[in-house]
Amino acid sequence: MAAHNSRTVRDLRRENRTAVLRRLFFDGPMSRLSLAPATGLSSGSISNVVTELLTEGLVEEAGSVDSDGGRPRTLLRIAPRSGHLIGVDVGETRVRVELFDLSLAEQGRAERPLPTRGTARPDRYDSELIAGHIRDGITEVLNTARLTPRQILGVGIGTPGIIEHSEEDGAVVHCTPIGWEAVPLERMLRRPGHLPQQVPYFIENGAKTLGQAEMWFGAGRGARSAVVVLFGSGVGACVVTDDVEHGRAVEWGHLTVRVRGRRCRCGALGCLEAYAGAEALLERWQEAGGQPPPDTDEETALTAMLAGAYPPDGASPTAGAYPADGGPPDPVAAAVLDETAEYLGAGLSDLINLFQPERILVGGWAGLQLGSRFLESVRRHALSYALPYPSGRVGIELGALGPDAVTVGAATLPLADFFARGGRRLPAPPAPEPSPGWRTSLGTRLV
Repeated sequence: MAAHNSRTVRDLRRENRTAVLRRLFFDGPMSRLSLAPATGLSSGSISNVVTELLTEGLVEEAGSVDSDGGRPRTLLRIAPRSGHLIGVDVGETRVRVELFDLSLAEQGRAERPLPTRGTARPDRYDSELIAGHIRDGITEVLNTARLTPRQILGVGIGTPGIIEHSEEDGAVVHCTPIGWEAVPLERMLRRPGHLPQQVPYFIENGAKTLGQAEMWFGAGRGARSAVVVLFGSGVGACVVTDDVEHGRAVEWGHLTVRVRGRRCRCGALGCLEAYAGAEALLERWQEAGGQPPPDTDEETALTAMLAGAYPPDGASPTAGAYPADGGPPDPVAAAVLDETAEYLGAGLSDLINLFQPERILVGGWAGLQLGSRFLESVRRHALSYALPYPSGRVGIELGALGPDAVTVGAATLPLADFFARGGRRLPAPPAPEPSPGWRTSLGTRLV
């Protein structure tokens, strides 16, 4: 028996609006004539949808282009100021909050630093502290841009850990390395007096938001399959394949690379993160006799390590180095970085063998700091450990979007949802019914 098609006219209109909005976002400005083949819709459907979107202010005219012998064609684009989005990066060194318009142009930002390296974990990653930083950052960017909370279409948040979605609590975060066990982050952010209840939150693993940003706007564009690696204090990855369009976060940092090895932040022995994460890298440098600058955050300490280990272009990385302060080279730092490159390369080879991606992209603040010279060593080790067939078909490069990639990717989460709803805002929840006692009291006063 043929399956019953439950799609309604409303569903069809929403899908048509979605197709037009997405095409204008990625490829606009475009004319009505070019939208038809690009979306697969008829000219009549394009006319109806565009008229609706223009009336609602979601789309605006953006000049015109000459046509072959006819009237100039009007170009259309997403109206940037017709909505606003917030992206949040719960990082290892700071909480960053950014406000974007509908073109994903930044309209404001706020940053809240976390305590420096070596601070006790419960203080550094206290969930109430993090939630407070997010709420305060949202308030700050809204005030700076002179927006009201009701002008926000959604908030996307990238955070470490595994995200569970609960009907009662919304997004719940499980992240043993930072001491978060079943933290109801969405419920904590939804406390009264903050954003209206109809503003949706989208909380995902930070590697996934980084991956979505690189696939939409960065070095992943055009790839059918990719792995995007987030290299920070810890390491994580997002796998994008044909059947998982928006990517799937994987706890790559907790893959075992050495049996009975170093203890990881998660409590297990021999995890990749215990050797290749920036925090572990700096600890290994110090254990080997290196001298990280005292009382600095991890980003500053890693900068100092690189300055000591890597010489100017054209010299051998292990033969000599020229630190920024003019001090002697640091062969200990160079040796630790060489070993770290091999561990990372071995970890990437597992991703190559398991998922056979077209591209591997390395991002995150530590990955970007280490840069192309370090990546060349990682690439060499990865290809030597991986199987010949998949390793011969993969490119390993740095991400293209810089340190803001996680917040940009986080903002794409509510944007993708907004487009999927055809550009319709979520309705405000109904006002709660007054209690019988309240009605009785009011009735008494009226009488």
